[in-house]
Amino acid sequence: MTSFSRSVTGSTLKILAVISMFIDHIGACVFEHGLLCMESIRENAHLFELLKNVDQILRLIGRIAFPIFCFLLVEGFLYTKDRKKYALRLLLFALISEIPFNLAIRDSFFDLRYQNVFFTLLIGLLVMILCDHFQKSFAAQLAILAGGMLLAQLIHTDYSYKGVMLIELLYLFRYDRRKQILAGSLSFCWELTAPLAFIPIWYYNGKRGLSLRWFFYWFYPLHLLFLWGFTTYLLPSLMP
Repeated sequence: MTSFSRSVTGSTLKILAVISMFIDHIGACVFEHGLLCMESIRENAHLFELLKNVDQILRLIGRIAFPIFCFLLVEGFLYTKDRKKYALRLLLFALISEIPFNLAIRDSFFDLRYQNVFFTLLIGLLVMILCDHFQKSFAAQLAILAGGMLLAQLIHTDYSYKGVMLIELLYLFRYDRRKQILAGSLSFCWELTAPLAFIPIWYYNGKRGLSLRWFFYWFYPLHLLFLWGFTTYLLPSLMP
């Protein structure tokens, strides 16, 4: 492999995913709960259609984020020294992020119809932990996966059962990058641009790079609060 093919570290992947996610949430919050809901914009058919198209582009760019986060979750699972602390950390930030997520994405302080992505990642991690414990029993692993997918569907996590399935496919083929990318791309081909996430993943060199673990954990709820505050309080004053 060339030096370029070994140039992408875990921190590079994380930064790429964070940027993509931020762009996605600009569309979901600022455009879909802000601009596209304003009466002055809705009355202007040309402007409304233009902004709607921009929103769609933002959302397409945002589809790159989740597969990268799933891949990094699997990598974290393989190399973490304490799986219990890893799971508790995900649970903590799933709870911290729920109100900011509801405000930014659902425009509501409390909404049980849709849970933030940390819950999806947590379920995926728990499934990996249990599958690793029962690695000699294919039937047990299949039942665990089905249970995790069902739980994600029942509590309505972001990406739901499809997200859990992607995590477990990446875990299943963890020792074969080609199969990881093929399985991941096929499982998420229903999202037009999501398979593009596997291009930088292909060039991942297995190194952590910069230490950005806590950056992502805190960036998620804080950027959602920022976007909600901007859309709710500042954006109306900026519009004619």
